[in-house]
Amino acid sequence: MPATADAPDTYDLVILGGGSGGYACALRAAQLGLSVALVERDKLGGTCLHRGCIPTKALLHAAEVADETRHAASIGVNAVLEGIDLDKVLSYQQGVVGRLHKGLQGLVASAAITYVEGDGRLVDAQTVAVGDRILTGRHLVLATGSQPRSLPGLEISGRIMTSDQALGLTELPERVVVLGGGVIGVEFASVFASFGAQVTVVEALDRLVPAEEPSISAQLTRAFRKRKITVRTGARFSGATQGEDGVSVTLEDGTTIEADLLLVAVGRGPVSEGLGYEQAGIVVDRGFVPTDERLRTNVENVYAVGDLVPGLQLAHRGFAHGIFVAEQIAGLSPTPVDDTLIPKVTYCDPEIASVGLTEERARAAYGDEVQTYDYNLGGNGKSQILGTQGFVRLVRRTDGPVVGIHMIGARVGEQIGEAQLIVSWEAHPEDVASLIHAHPTQNEALGEAHLALAGKPLHAHA
Repeated sequence: MPATADAPDTYDLVILGGGSGGYACALRAAQLGLSVALVERDKLGGTCLHRGCIPTKALLHAAEVADETRHAASIGVNAVLEGIDLDKVLSYQQGVVGRLHKGLQGLVASAAITYVEGDGRLVDAQTVAVGDRILTGRHLVLATGSQPRSLPGLEISGRIMTSDQALGLTELPERVVVLGGGVIGVEFASVFASFGAQVTVVEALDRLVPAEEPSISAQLTRAFRKRKITVRTGARFSGATQGEDGVSVTLEDGTTIEADLLLVAVGRGPVSEGLGYEQAGIVVDRGFVPTDERLRTNVENVYAVGDLVPGLQLAHRGFAHGIFVAEQIAGLSPTPVDDTLIPKVTYCDPEIASVGLTEERARAAYGDEVQTYDYNLGGNGKSQILGTQGFVRLVRRTDGPVVGIHMIGARVGEQIGEAQLIVSWEAHPEDVASLIHAHPTQNEALGEAHLALAGKPLHAHA
């Protein structure tokens, strides 16, 4: 029989939330011999697996195949894109999600983790109630993640939707307005354009992907316009009305844009309301749970991980947080997770990948002792074969290590692993220049950039 208030289950860790941060924490804690209860009210894997990273990237791959087919004749392959069968696209997408979900369920089941399905709520700083079941933890880990935001007065319904609803569309819209030019916005804009829709991106700030280097934003804007995606930056949303046949989007300058669908992609907010956090004495700030560098909340033995903690909202940050907390509780004294060293990839076409400091942040930290170098992918053989444009930007401390790497172009996300190692290990350009990069690969672009910054360019100007 499940434990009740009179006889609670007791564990080393009780984890509230089975998304990236929660299940990573559970798996690592179990590896370290700790007893673990993992509580999830929806599906194991959370947003990333079911409504975020995986299903979105499956759509982006389908979009890439559509574009490759559309342009195949230009390289002598006679192929015709007859259309997009959205039912089959969604079947493919859900097949990927389903296989990963089944594998994850198997991992958790084999790890001697007590998995509890249901709505969990904190009773106090040591206790989680799931219905009538009471779970007591020597340590609590809050991993309740995030959800799509909207704007005040903008109701999500019908033709006005967030990424959650867009992932399940069964009909392709002909005209789409994407409200928000951040990561989620540009990824969905890219998908809809590849599927044949007329797309307009509306961004209140003065550039797309404003967290990236300005030069990256400019290159993405040029690429989008070449793809016939309309980009309206510095444009503030005023309102939207919808009818049976469409939705009218109004901007503050009086412009009205008619569309079949309005995708609201204005960011994600934390999931913390109604979960008993404040009642348990935990500080909550605008829905987020602040922590110190060791992910400890203000309440002893209570930790928070992932999107619930202010900072980057990335699944792999959640994985790193979860592993860190498990090792921290086990007494291993792990190294804290540094947001600056977390790689970021935006999977639109062209892709964006970055790690470390932008030039602006480097100059704020080091003053004038900063150098940059841009290597244009026009000099990279594999990029020419793929027909992509873009560049690799290096940011270094003068006569010191590389502190930032920023890339844009087809498939550059696959290069972020080496970029992360370079920045995290504080490599100098000369260190990387001595390494041999296979030819012809896009990976060579990293090598060429470092050769140039080390003063010995090969396929580039100094």
